Amino acid sequence: MRFDDSLKTVLSAETATGFGAQSSWRQLVDLIGRGRVPADDAAIERLRTLRPHVPDAVRAASARALALTTPPIALVAFFAQDLPAITGPVLRTVTLDDGDWLALLPRLTPAGRSVLRHRRDLSQAVRRGLESFGPTDFVLPYQPVEAPAAAAATAPAPAAISAPFPDPATPRSDSSFVALGDVARDLPLIARARLHADTQAPLGADPLPEPAGPPQRFEIADLVARIDAFNRQREAEPRVAPPPLPEEPEQDRFRFETDAQGVIRWVDGVARAALVGASFALASAQGHVQFDGVATGAFRRRSAFRDARLQVGGRSDAAGSWRVSGVPSFDPLTGRFLGLQGTARRPRPDECTAPTSPATASDSLRQLVHELRTPTNAVAGFAELIESELLGPVSAVYRARAAEIRQLAGDLLAAVEDLDTAARIEGHALDLRPSVVPVYPLLNRIMADLAPLAGLRHCEVVLDGADARLAVAADDRAVERLVARLMAALVSACVIGERIGIVAADAGDGAVAITIDRPIALPVDGDASLLSLDAAPEESEGEGGPLLGTGFALRLAQKLAAEMGGGLMIGTHRLTLRLPAAVAERPMEQASTL
Repeated sequence: MRFDDSLKTVLSAETATGFGAQSSWRQLVDLIGRGRVPADDAAIERLRTLRPHVPDAVRAASARALALTTPPIALVAFFAQDLPAITGPVLRTVTLDDGDWLALLPRLTPAGRSVLRHRRDLSQAVRRGLESFGPTDFVLPYQPVEAPAAAAATAPAPAAISAPFPDPATPRSDSSFVALGDVARDLPLIARARLHADTQAPLGADPLPEPAGPPQRFEIADLVARIDAFNRQREAEPRVAPPPLPEEPEQDRFRFETDAQGVIRWVDGVARAALVGASFALASAQGHVQFDGVATGAFRRRSAFRDARLQVGGRSDAAGSWRVSGVPSFDPLTGRFLGLQGTARRPRPDECTAPTSPATASDSLRQLVHELRTPTNAVAGFAELIESELLGPVSAVYRARAAEIRQLAGDLLAAVEDLDTAARIEGHALDLRPSVVPVYPLLNRIMADLAPLAGLRHCEVVLDGADARLAVAADDRAVERLVARLMAALVSACVIGERIGIVAADAGDGAVAITIDRPIALPVDGDASLLSLDAAPEESEGEGGPLLGTGFALRLAQKLAAEMGGGLMIGTHRLTLRLPAAVAERPMEQASTL
């Protein structure tokens, strides 16, 4: 079950500033228009509260975004109460049922109903409803005749008379009569012509190209919805394997001839383009062709040779490894060397000394980890920029959510690093650099890092004993990851009030033993299930638990300890981590002078 908190996010946003009010207006109109949020009284009242703080241009853009959609009638009625420039785009393009149109007609202004009269896609019932408002919408207001002097005084200036379009700043009449110029002012063609007039476009200039096809709205949302629908449809359809392509038989032999300089001039049996022009006189690579020293030495001695190596690159049928045999050719009259003649064959399996292994599953997992790490780092970085307000002032609500996003991205990065370590172990590609790691400072540092998690789980982690001289011989980064992941998994499994004691001591057999009390929540039996590949996160794990589950964390710790020459033993009451101890160097004694 998924919970959509889009409305809660929009309502909790800050609207004290102009930018915040505009952002909330756009988001709320988008959610209501796409049906993500119900058009109830609370949502419409929030829009009515935001409307005085949103500029006309922003409200007009939101109205145009509803074109060719089916918004709720409450949202259409709300936009119908706005200016004609904002009401017109909505009423010209939205789609409603006949019942909704008939319920909306009495709430429209005469200007709004005049826009609907120009639509040709309305039903006959809606047209009859519009005709019933005829006497009300077409009444002419009474204007008394002014005196000649007053008329001359109020006459517009010649510049105003010659203006091609009415001034948008001129106040419109409050009467019910709607002039044709007021209706045409909001049409896209008139708006584009006014834009050319304001910028003083020269006569004869090419007009701006009109976009082809119907206007597209909600580009990003519609694209995401189409991708989801395509993926669902593709998963529902049965997968039919394509018929296998006919395999071309691989050429296993070819013949060749060279000239006196050792350059191949004739080839029969494979593609000639890859071989013609290559010379037996050169042992270095010649493009995609390379002969070994056996063939080159035999050519210089003008002697026969057998099973010399030839490597051909590219994608032709001549590509691959060959074994070449040839004999010299001489002129019977003069004895002059004419070139080499011979054959080539594919090597037998017992002649191939370089085995090839297919890509393992660990390589694929490491590639996936790399693809996950890059976007996760980007998300964490942008969240940190928002939280620290490096891009500008941000409200406290968004800063808190950015901090939460950064924390979740950090947890995901930790899980990605664990997957990368597991893939390297499975693929035998773990790079360990032995060093001397002091145990006591390492445990103190990890316990300090786990203090917030222990407080969240209401448990206590105590270092009962550790010799300050203890040290292990292993990779410092691998040891810290091993102990940190193991301790985090155990602390996340603690119950309220539980105490975990840690003891580090010399095991006496060249190893350092770190003993940790086992939490009660871990099952006493069935340790193998915790370490299996199919182990699922335990039900006892709560907030702060490992993202990949305690079973995966324990299995990773066991594998990593084994890679460093140690081991992890899980007992009934405690866990024992053994790592190779660092051998202390003896102080050099002074030789006797006697």
